[in-house]
Amino acid sequence: MPEIPKHIAIILDGNGRWAKSKGMPRTYGHKKGAENVENVCRAAYELGVSYLTVYAFSTENWSRPSDEVKALMLLLDNYLEKCLEMSEKNNMRVRVIGDLSKLEKKMQERIAVLEEASKDYTGLTFIVALNYGSRDEILRAARRIAADVRDEKLAVEDIEEETFSRYLDTDGIPDPDLMIRTSGEQRLSNYLLWQLAYAEFYFTPVAWPDFDKAELEKAIRAYQDRDRRYGKV
Repeated sequence: MPEIPKHIAIILDGNGRWAKSKGMPRTYGHKKGAENVENVCRAAYELGVSYLTVYAFSTENWSRPSDEVKALMLLLDNYLEKCLEMSEKNNMRVRVIGDLSKLEKKMQERIAVLEEASKDYTGLTFIVALNYGSRDEILRAARRIAADVRDEKLAVEDIEEETFSRYLDTDGIPDPDLMIRTSGEQRLSNYLLWQLAYAEFYFTPVAWPDFDKAELEKAIRAYQDRDRRYGKV
């Protein structure tokens, strides 16, 4: 039986361009993109995926026009509120990764409630990368390691790959097997650089609001057709 990727990471790209192609503002595309997340979560779980990580808002997104950032933050806050009901309905555990200290207190509290309420659910584990940037994550991890070495909680000679991984936002989450980016761009955009070291990449021209179960199945089939050697002969 073909192997189903245990963990899929997705860069949700193309919302703004999708909206523009329909003569609508970019915020309309972001709204439709957010609505599509639950559909893809459900599809992933039905197909046998255990973990799904989505890139919701990057550290670089703060440089977008202020009105767009404000609209995105409002949309994300509303989405997190709805996510509590969605997680219960779908038996879905939710984790949020990124530098949450930069978010408004209200949003931080909403995230804490959501993670606590869903921690014992046994279906799909849904990870939201929010105010996330991989270089930022690695720097934060390095600072925590340096502090633990300084405080004699960690010996320098004990720092290995597994040790370093425990200091990342994704501690306890297996690395992705497959990374999907929608809307045609073919770059990682500072996303899970450490965790994607051995992942397969799949790029599709389909914009995120149009990415459905059939497109997810297509990506998984492409993954299954590849010979994954992990550097072995």
